[in-house]
Amino acid sequence: MKDRLTLKECIRITKRGIVILRKYCPGLAGGKAVSAVLAAVQPLLSVWISAKLINELAGKQRGTLIVAYVASVVLCNFLLLLIKSMVDRITEEKEAQMWNFFGMVFADKAMTMDYADLEDTKILQQKQEVSENLFMFGNGLGQLVWGMNSLVNAAASIVLSLSLTVTLFVSHTGTKWMDSPLWIVGIGVCVLLGGMANAKATGKENVVFEKWCKETVWFNRMFVFYEHELAKSPERAKDVRIYKQQKTAKRAFAEMKKRDEAVGCLLRAMATYPALAAAVVGIGTVVCWVFVVLKASLGAFGVGSIVQYIGALGKLSTGVQDMMFVLADNAVYCRHLQGLYEYLDIPNRKEEGTLSVDVDAVCNGRDEVYGDFEIEFCNVSFRYPGAKEYSLRNLSLKFKLGKRLAIVGKNGSGKSTFIKLLCRLYDPTEGEIRLNGVDIREYDYEEYLRIFSVVFQDFKLFSFPLGQNVATAMEYDKEKAEQCLVKAGLSQRLESMPKGLDTALYKDFESEGVEISGGEAQKVALARALYKDAPVVVLDEPTAALDPIAEAEIYTKFNELVGKKTAIYISHRLSSCKFCDEIAVFEDGTVVQRGRHEELLKETDGLYHALWTAQAQYYEAG
Repeated sequence: MKDRLTLKECIRITKRGIVILRKYCPGLAGGKAVSAVLAAVQPLLSVWISAKLINELAGKQRGTLIVAYVASVVLCNFLLLLIKSMVDRITEEKEAQMWNFFGMVFADKAMTMDYADLEDTKILQQKQEVSENLFMFGNGLGQLVWGMNSLVNAAASIVLSLSLTVTLFVSHTGTKWMDSPLWIVGIGVCVLLGGMANAKATGKENVVFEKWCKETVWFNRMFVFYEHELAKSPERAKDVRIYKQQKTAKRAFAEMKKRDEAVGCLLRAMATYPALAAAVVGIGTVVCWVFVVLKASLGAFGVGSIVQYIGALGKLSTGVQDMMFVLADNAVYCRHLQGLYEYLDIPNRKEEGTLSVDVDAVCNGRDEVYGDFEIEFCNVSFRYPGAKEYSLRNLSLKFKLGKRLAIVGKNGSGKSTFIKLLCRLYDPTEGEIRLNGVDIREYDYEEYLRIFSVVFQDFKLFSFPLGQNVATAMEYDKEKAEQCLVKAGLSQRLESMPKGLDTALYKDFESEGVEISGGEAQKVALARALYKDAPVVVLDEPTAALDPIAEAEIYTKFNELVGKKTAIYISHRLSSCKFCDEIAVFEDGTVVQRGRHEELLKETDGLYHALWTAQAQYYEAG
């Protein structure tokens, strides 16, 4: 990321930021702009009409004009304030919600990123830095929202102020030195110097601010962890008490206090720069006052015009200062926006493919159709991004659709990685995975995913109604959802739920939500897999937390429910694999044995026999 950006780059970056705001926070930037214009017009319009009124009072004192000026001031202020109040009310509501909208920026990116990038530690760190900068300090999009208001207000103030000061410089006193055009240059220089001093102070302040941000990001992260996670989390409370972890927390708080003192020094340094800029602005203001008063004393204009010119010059000076501040601040938040864009622009490297998958044929369920489909791993090796070791190495495995395949092996043998590659969450580092002899990367990605229903070992349910969790949709077939829950063994729990399928799971969003046990959650996940009705069902150790008997019941029941579908089971408990057509034994990222349960047990020197014997002895001893 560049430290210094050109004006052209800042404009380009700002434009893209406005496009993002319009997409995720429609009306917010526009509302801010309208409010800023009204805020600039109202005081200058009042000054202009008031000047006319004072001149009339000091001059001919015509009653009709005086009443008209008074009525104009009151009416204009009333209308402008009314309109601004309405606009502000709308934008305040939108601004209060903008943090949720900003969260959608990251959510949308996460849902469209390659899965491999979601687990990449470098990208996770990049996202964390960008999101913390945005949500903790408003850096980037937040600053753009607030800067939009300041930018429009400053621009409108400059234009309107200049229009009200034109007559100041063209009016003549008859005195050569007072009517000299050098005064225009002098006043302009004073105004610009004030703005430049303010911009310089802002630049210095921003350097300190960025240092402060870096320090505070760490401080806030530590504070959130120790104050919320450690002190208030019920899940951690047991360990805190048993292992006296509060001692570690106290040391961390002491470290945070030291850093907080260093941050305090930075904040004090930030305060000195605006003070110096204010002194320069004050000198310029005095020069403007002297010029206006001298011209008025020499008869160039009436006393009412003094009010107009003093007010307009003051607003001009403030507008220039604000504009310089906005431009200086824009360079800062454009760098933060750059960081956001770098994250949002992470490319999807996954090959989407164009070949159509005949999903309807695969989903048909007829034996003769299934006989035409097979999946083959051809010398597949895979290494996770940033990892040195391969999780799979030269793995070759072929299986027909419509069969039962069990995958067993020790922890870290590559079983779950095999499933991630099969579902194209990752692509192989080397080798190919083929569906009917065609590399799966050549198939349309979305169509290929329709083939699989997967219950991962770390599956997640959402704090939505039960039916929506099963169907993964807002609108769904309620009868089908109920049937799937009954098939998954959750009929009694469903009957006890107060709103049936409309009962919210958990209490994150609804106080009447129900808490379900781990076993019940696993059955909901199984019902979800059934509802999708995909031809290939994968169970990746979703029952690891259950006791052996409960797990065996679920696998046996699910084996009946799968029917003619292809089923792939991963389990540490080998008794669950006895009903499978074939078992593949994984070790060190490759297949070391294949066969049926009875056949593998006969290979007494094989890994499967060793694993089975170890488990059998454990249960017999129990």
